[in-house]
Amino acid sequence: MALELRHLRYLLAVAEHANFTRAAEALHVSQPTLSQQVRQLERTLKVQLLDRTGRTVRLTDAGAAYAHYARSALRDLEAAERAVLDVRDLSRGTLRLATTPTFTAYLVGPLAGEFHTRHPGISLTLREMPQELMESALLADELDLGIAFSGPHLPGVTGTELFTESLSLVVGPTHPYAGRTAPLPIRSLRDHRLALLSADFATRLHIDTHFGEHGVRPDIAVEANSITTLTELIRRTPLATVLPDAITREQPGLHPVALSPALPARTVTLLYRETAYRSAASGAFARLAREWGREHGDGPGQG
Repeated sequence: MALELRHLRYLLAVAEHANFTRAAEALHVSQPTLSQQVRQLERTLKVQLLDRTGRTVRLTDAGAAYAHYARSALRDLEAAERAVLDVRDLSRGTLRLATTPTFTAYLVGPLAGEFHTRHPGISLTLREMPQELMESALLADELDLGIAFSGPHLPGVTGTELFTESLSLVVGPTHPYAGRTAPLPIRSLRDHRLALLSADFATRLHIDTHFGEHGVRPDIAVEANSITTLTELIRRTPLATVLPDAITREQPGLHPVALSPALPARTVTLLYRETAYRSAASGAFARLAREWGREHGDGPGQG
């Protein structure tokens, strides 16, 4: 029997669902057909790939080794199909992009809007996710590009630095610090109630780390997992928050106040898989992102 792509897909589906019935439903084939095709694959390879003796079906050691290469082969084939469809003049194509949550407040809209204006034939898929999930998705070829922060990345993921992002204390128009120009000693925050992003955001860890290094345990009145909610709250209450300066610049009625010592700036990075096929659409978006960083960011990246 000559191996066909369906044999790889069938095996991987059974491994994913750990059950022939559920895998057959996902593949829209009958269970007998699925079982027959997998057994044909095993006979061709002369090795047992699945252990069917337990309550769930699982890969044998040989099956796990084979599945690793099968997944890689299918990813490469899908990349090849995209390469064939990729048109260098950007009249059509696809781009799969993910960003970490804080960038949806000031970066994604302008970038995606300008990209669509320049290249309306490109189909753009946008996702928001934590950086660790983004890097895994890049490695699995579920994304073309990601916008996150520089730092240690998963093996196989690399990036191009775009710009640096600064953060400040942010207050509303009725806050006593509205209009303040002198830096505020960070220890003064002990006397002020804050509304901060929740731990779902990498920004919150960045803030907590800086506060902890300077012995500050803030009085947190509100935690929010929405930047829009947080900025509206700051406008209407005497609470303060900490946000990237780029967000504050785009929001009327918000006033940044520099802290001393200042929070360390972060480098915003365009991430991609090292061995990924770089489509014309990916290249065009990367150029646009670098342009935006030069014009609107707090400073150039270090790369």
